[in-house]
Amino acid sequence: MANTGDLSRGSFIKLDNQLYQVLEYQHRTPGNLRAFYQVVLRNVKTGKQVEHRFRAGESIDMPRIEFREYQYLYPDGNLIVLMDPVSYDQISVNDTIFGEQVKYLKDEMIVKVSFEGDEPIGVEIPTFIILEVTYTEPGLKGDTATNTLKPAKLDNGIEVKVPLFTNVGDKVKVDTRTGEYVERVKS
Repeated sequence: MANTGDLSRGSFIKLDNQLYQVLEYQHRTPGNLRAFYQVVLRNVKTGKQVEHRFRAGESIDMPRIEFREYQYLYPDGNLIVLMDPVSYDQISVNDTIFGEQVKYLKDEMIVKVSFEGDEPIGVEIPTFIILEVTYTEPGLKGDTATNTLKPAKLDNGIEVKVPLFTNVGDKVKVDTRTGEYVERVKS
C-alpha cells in the first residue's frame, strides 16, 4: 500500500472500487490544523471529475498500471485499431478513451496506451504533431510584424488559427493539448 506522499499528477489510484487518475493535487497545512491533500480526480470509466481530501500519510491503493506503445492503424466505427510495432498484435480501443485527442490521430502515429491488467484505461498521443495546411486565404509577403491570425484547414480536417504569412502546402506544428498553432515547419 502506498500513502498520500506518493501521489503525483497523472498517477492512478483506486477509491471506492473505482479507478481514478490524479489531475491535480495540493498539500495544505491550514494554520494549526493537521495537513491534508486536496486532490482532483478523473474517473477512468465515466470521465467524471471529483474532488477528494486525504489526510497526510493516509494509505491509498495505487494499482499496477502498465504502459505500452502502439501504432495507430485505422478507425473502425467507434473503435480505434492499434498495432504493437514489435509483435504486430492488434487491439481495438474505444474512441472515448482518446477523448478530444482522437481528431489528431495520423497514420502510423505511435501512441502510449496504459493498461490495468489486460484492459486499456488511457491513451496518450504525442504533444506536438506536424500537419499540412490544405486551405487558407493567400499569405501576404512580409506580414510578420503583427500577431494577427487567420483560419486554416489542415490535412486531418481540423481548423486552427495560423499567422498571416502561412500558405497552402506549408507544414505547421500543432499542440495536441490545446489545439493551437505552435510554429511553421521547414520541409
